Amino acid sequence: MIDILQKAIARRQHILNDETNAVRIFDGIGDGQAGLSIDAYAGTWIVATQTDEIPASILSLLESADRTVYWKKLSQSQKESPMHLFGPERNDPFVASESGVLYEINYQAGYSQGIFLDQRENRKKVRARVSQGESVLNTFAYTGAFSACAALGGATTTTLDLSQPYLDWGKRNFQLNEKDPAEHFWCKGDTFHWLDRFAKKDRKFDGIILDPPTFSRDSKGKVFRVEKDYTRLVELAVACLNKGGWLLASTNCRKLSDSEFLEMVRQGCHRSAKAGSHPMPQEYRDIRFLKTAWVEI
Repeated sequence: MIDILQKAIARRQHILNDETNAVRIFDGIGDGQAGLSIDAYAGTWIVATQTDEIPASILSLLESADRTVYWKKLSQSQKESPMHLFGPERNDPFVASESGVLYEINYQAGYSQGIFLDQRENRKKVRARVSQGESVLNTFAYTGAFSACAALGGATTTTLDLSQPYLDWGKRNFQLNEKDPAEHFWCKGDTFHWLDRFAKKDRKFDGIILDPPTFSRDSKGKVFRVEKDYTRLVELAVACLNKGGWLLASTNCRKLSDSEFLEMVRQGCHRSAKAGSHPMPQEYRDIRFLKTAWVEI
C-alpha cells in the first residue's frame, strides 16, 4: 500500500504546486485500491471509504503519514462530518488553494467540506471563458466556487442557493480572493423559481452554470431528480441566456451515461445550440461519474 500511495501522489505532482493544494491524490481501483479515495486540502487528508472500516494496513500507513487525517464513510448519512483519525484536529475553517483561487474549507461543516474537487477543470474554464463586464448566473451554487472564478475573470455574478449559510460562505470566498461581495448579487431560494422569475422579468445572463444535486427537495416539498427533471432545468436556463451566451451543465448522477446526459441537455436547448462533453480532471482514475456539457447558444 505504501508503494501504490507514493505512486499515486507522484502522478499528481504536476498538479500539486504553490497555486493548487486541494487535489484528489488517490482514486480507488484506478490507483490500486478499490473503494478508497484520498482528498488533500492544504496538506491535510480526508480518506473516503465505501465500507464502515479501513483495512489495518491502510490505517497504519495513514497513522505514519505524519499529518492531519480525517475519515469519511460514504455509506453514512450525508449530514455527518468526517471523523478525525490522526494528527492535529482541524476544528476551525482554514484556506486551501486551487489554480490560484482561495477557498474556505471546513471539516466540521457536514458531509461536504466547501469545494467539489472534481469540478477543478470546469472552474478554470469558467474563469478563462468570461470577459470583463459579462454577467454570470451560478445556480445550486453551494459555497459559490464557480462564482468566485467568474468574478476573478471579470464577470458580475449572481449566486443562487437555497441555503443562506452557504451564500454567506460564498461571500467569504469572495473576500478571500479580494472581491467585494457587495458588487455582486446573491439570491436565496429555489433555482426553478428564480429562473422562471428571471425569464418573466426579461433578465438575461451571458453565462449560466447548472450543477444541481442528483436529488433534492425544495422548501415546499417539491422533488428534483436529475434523470427526470434536467431537461426542464436546461429549458428554463436557456430562456435566461443572452444571444451568444453559454451554459455549463453538469451532474454526477451515476444512472446516466455521458451520451444520455448530453442528449437531455440538447433536448433542453431544443437542439438550437452546440453542445459538447468535457472530461473529468485527470487524477480521477476510478469511475468517471461527473458528466459535463458546455453549450454555446
